[in-house]
Amino acid sequence: MRMVSHSSGFRFGRRRGEEIEVGRGSAPLVSGAARPSVATSRFAAMTDDAFVRDSIDGEASGQRSAPPVASPLPLELDPLAPARPGRRGRLARLGFLALTLAAGIYAVACQWTRVRAGFAELGPLPLLAALLPALGSVAAMMLAWRGLLAALGSPLAFRSAARVFFVSQLGKYLPGSVWPVVAQMQLGRAHHIPRARSAAAAALAMLVSLATALVLAGTTLPVGGGGGAGYLWAFAVVPLLLAGLHPRVANPVLRTLFRITRRPAIEPLTGATLGRTAGRSLVGWVLAGLHIWILAVALGAPVLRTLLLAVGGYAFAWSVGFIIVFAPAGAGVRELILVAALQPVLDPGRATVVALASRLVTIVADLVAAALIAREGVGAAGASVVEVG
Repeated sequence: MRMVSHSSGFRFGRRRGEEIEVGRGSAPLVSGAARPSVATSRFAAMTDDAFVRDSIDGEASGQRSAPPVASPLPLELDPLAPARPGRRGRLARLGFLALTLAAGIYAVACQWTRVRAGFAELGPLPLLAALLPALGSVAAMMLAWRGLLAALGSPLAFRSAARVFFVSQLGKYLPGSVWPVVAQMQLGRAHHIPRARSAAAAALAMLVSLATALVLAGTTLPVGGGGGAGYLWAFAVVPLLLAGLHPRVANPVLRTLFRITRRPAIEPLTGATLGRTAGRSLVGWVLAGLHIWILAVALGAPVLRTLLLAVGGYAFAWSVGFIIVFAPAGAGVRELILVAALQPVLDPGRATVVALASRLVTIVADLVAAALIAREGVGAAGASVVEVG
């Protein structure tokens, strides 16, 4: 059962949108008693909603409260207004944000001494210029994830999607690739997104992103003559990814998983949806490669050849770092592969400076994106969802 509370009332309903309104003429929650029962008090405490508590107190004293006004849309069709999270939800979000911010700041501090020498040669202008395409890359990946989430049945407004995605991405600086998914599941609850649907959208977005990155790397690195031959085993997963993402394979797998876990069915994926997602991911990877290109050219790399190596090298380095899950955000692994990819156009020392400066730029881009969207507040007022039973 679900209980959706609004500033003007509340209602009960089944998961699929069948709703039983509680208003005038319905059985009172508490009748013939001077104080609510223990069960009713616990229910009021669970909702963490002042209206519910006031309604219970009014019924107990014989006073009738104003009739509730039901939402014009079922819960699943009205996800654009963020919910007001409970106390535990707010604490969990604040704790996650503090932990991931600390991890990002720690990553910058650990690398500061090693990139300080590179700063002297690069100067501030290339770093600031590289930050712009890095921010564009993060935005493109957010749009890819948002499109998948809408196709699965949970559309989000742009600002709401940006808030969930940018804040959750800070979780990649913790060991393991699962933390951004966990964060999206938790933050998505404030926008009425079922956890299983959040997990499915996040997993599909990451798989599409990985597939497009490897395809892009496989088409650009050989042309540019990049290194990293020792890591070519990573390309072996491309056929498996492409086959697994085909709608005829992905849809039955998702239906089976949701049926086993007894979750409501999701909208089937289409080839057009996956094509749009791949296109947005591809734009994100090209923008991510541009920030490498800006840094490398600033250190004397040739313009045209470096463009292919920067785009393909960064996509490949990210992919291998993603596959090696124990490295937070691919730390260390990504830098090694990126240095190898840039060696045809830069000496190892300058290539290392580019790799380390890139790490700093991407961390700052993630922090800036999360900070800009977090200014509007994570817990906006609206409807709140409580799972009952």
